[in-house]
Order: sequence, then C-alpha cells, then structure tokens
Amino acid sequence: MTFKQHSRHHAREIALQVLYRYDLNQTQGAFEIPTGLALAEDLKRHFEHFQVTEGVREFAAELVAGTLKDTAALDLEIEKFANNWKISRMALIDRNLLRMAMYEMSRFKDIPASVTIDEAIELAKQFGTADTSAFVNAILDSYRKASIA
Repeated sequence: MTFKQHSRHHAREIALQVLYRYDLNQTQGAFEIPTGLALAEDLKRHFEHFQVTEGVREFAAELVAGTLKDTAALDLEIEKFANNWKISRMALIDRNLLRMAMYEMSRFKDIPASVTIDEAIELAKQFGTADTSAFVNAILDSYRKASIA
C-alpha cells in the first residue's frame, strides 16, 4: 500500500467515524448536524484531538462535508439498490459506509470504483457485523454496474 493509499484509507476511516457520530447523535434526538463554519470547526477539533495529519484531513473533510450535503439524494440511491431495505432500518455503520462510498464513487472520478468498494468492504469488516461486508459489497457493486451502464 502506497503512502497515498494508506492516507486515503485512514481518511475514510476517520470520515466514517465522524459520520457515524453525527448520525448516532441525531437518532438519539435533538442534535443538529453542523454545516458550513460549524462543521469546519467541529472537524478541526476532531482532527486536532485525534492528531490527524494534514495529508489525511483534506480528504476526510471532503468526504464528510460532501456526504452530509448529499445525504438525502444518497439515501434514495441506497434504497434503490438495497432491495426491500429502508435506510431507517439499516445499521448506522452500514448506512453511513454506503453513503460515504457512494458519494466517493460519484464525485471522485480519479479513484476507481473498485478501489472505493474494496475500501468500503475493509471498513465494513473493521467496524460492522459479520454480515456488513457482504451487504455493503452487494449494494455498491449494483450501484457501480448501474453507473457504468
């Protein structure tokens, strides 16, 4: 794994953790997901607290901000490819991983979809349940196939 691949993997890991935290806090009630300057400040605090290096911060912040901005559209896409699954019924880690990976696949054309899917599967194995990686792989692969069709 090259340095760039390693730093992108680390950025995805951090972005997933931040997205998970926001989603968890929101589902537990009365939490407003930060936007704009408030989001930038929260990410800065998070990065400083966990001593995230500069090279990792930019990609992680792009993933978080973009995924949050496009959540409604991403959720519609996920439900389209997740047969008989509503986003609200999915495990928090699963839905945030799917959102982030679909965002990356749709916005970062310089990153091959296969790399994004592989990374999502690795994160699913690391943070999800025994079934998460297969679930994430199936949905993202269907999305990828539909995107190139």
